[in-house]
Amino acid sequence: MNRFNFRYLVVPTGIAVAYAVALRLFFGVNTWVELFSVMSITFLFLLPSISGFLFVYFSKPEKAAKITYRVFFPWIPMLIFFLITLLVSLEGWACWIMVLPIFLVASSIGGLLGGWRKTRKQGKMKVSLIVLLPLFLAPMESLIGVIPGTYEANTYIDIDAPAERVWSEVVRVRQIPAEQDSGWLTRFLGFPRPLSAELDFEGVGAKREAIFTNGLVFHETVKEYKHQQRMVFSIKAYPHEIPAATMDEHVVIGGKYFDVLEGTYELQAIGENRYRLFLSSRFQLNTTFNFYAGWWAKWIMKDIQNNILRVEKARAENAG
Repeated sequence: MNRFNFRYLVVPTGIAVAYAVALRLFFGVNTWVELFSVMSITFLFLLPSISGFLFVYFSKPEKAAKITYRVFFPWIPMLIFFLITLLVSLEGWACWIMVLPIFLVASSIGGLLGGWRKTRKQGKMKVSLIVLLPLFLAPMESLIGVIPGTYEANTYIDIDAPAERVWSEVVRVRQIPAEQDSGWLTRFLGFPRPLSAELDFEGVGAKREAIFTNGLVFHETVKEYKHQQRMVFSIKAYPHEIPAATMDEHVVIGGKYFDVLEGTYELQAIGENRYRLFLSSRFQLNTTFNFYAGWWAKWIMKDIQNNILRVEKARAENAG
């Protein structure tokens, strides 16, 4: 990009970034979190849309007339906004990775609308109303309220080992060294990785702590137990036990928006000394955009479960 073009990006980029930062700070004030929440459709969709709109609207007419400019150049203020919030710890890496697709697409839509609005050459009053739109829509969204959604993540793996050997790895997961950790998605997002989990006894009412790195602990209680066949256990994570630096507040397990409720192991014979081990989880989301958050939550839970299943398979097959 040459110097001439860069100079004319400064003003629209500055306006778009300033708006995004101001709206994030406003929606982050705890005093009115019930009316203006970062975890809302209004914030996640309108902030990038309006930022993209402002970027193109305040760009030079010859630039705004180009479709490619309207679609892709609004990404510049969005990426700068991401960087600023990360540097000042307004948001965490995991949150931004998950919302990045929404922000890029929404900013492009806003850019297209901004280009269309600029070509009409009307007064700026309606633009002012667009800028204030989130302040009117957010309280309306809060009145609708959150409808909790319960979801499941189902995984399985085939293991060439006797049932007793497989089951012993299920009820007592010994220390998992870093080199055996294959959870690529959770590692990329910076989530804690599993370390160990061991029942105090085998039967209904048994308890265990599934220990993860960075202080994350799942407190589990067995609700149903059939030896070498099926084990169902409740799961509870207490946010006050998790160090603040472990997870972003918007994705912390057991917090306001995301909680894991239950896990189930099942072992089925599929051949001589060959078994299929199932691991499923049930979790709850409390957002107004569960349709999107649920997709990410399932993907993350499956990554965690597949990681544990691969460890149990390797240990069962190599034991003895």
